[in-house]
Amino acid sequence: MSVDEASRLGQVLKRLAEALDAAEAADASNRFRADLIGAVPHLRRFALSLTRDPVESDDLVQFTLLKAWEHQARFKPGTRLIAWLFTILRNGYLNGRIKHRLEVPDPAGLHAGRLSQAADQEHKLDVRDMQAALDRLEPAQREALLLIAVDDLSYEEAAAFIGCPSGTVKSRVSRARERLARELGDA
Repeated sequence: MSVDEASRLGQVLKRLAEALDAAEAADASNRFRADLIGAVPHLRRFALSLTRDPVESDDLVQFTLLKAWEHQARFKPGTRLIAWLFTILRNGYLNGRIKHRLEVPDPAGLHAGRLSQAADQEHKLDVRDMQAALDRLEPAQREALLLIAVDDLSYEEAAAFIGCPSGTVKSRVSRARERLARELGDA
């Protein structure tokens, strides 16, 4: 996923890259910087899967990047940075949901309806069908599937991230794949 430099997230990434360049004091910091910027596409996908809103997901990614940079001393070298970043992102999302329980954005979908347009290529229809099938999955199954299939975490890493046994993650991923295959006619 590429980031439009004119977008808010693009501007934040540019400022973050400039701040990181100014702070290049040690090799560890340089590696952290490169890994942090490299994780942005994974963070955007995960944030979008949680929020279903591109603007909110970009805000969530921005929050995650800033928190990670601010607390980089807490990162334990030798562990996977992406899992640590996902934890920050997920906690930020959950904390935001707690704060905005009464918020009901566009309940009738009128605004979203004005922004959408009909698909002009067949693969867009396939993507739409896949997204709809993913949306119908149980949240726990969807989260496990996306962590394993999209973000390339191992079952053990996903289990640690979710906070359940790896067998539970394997079961959720298996059930999610079976349901998607049934719904998309590939079974």
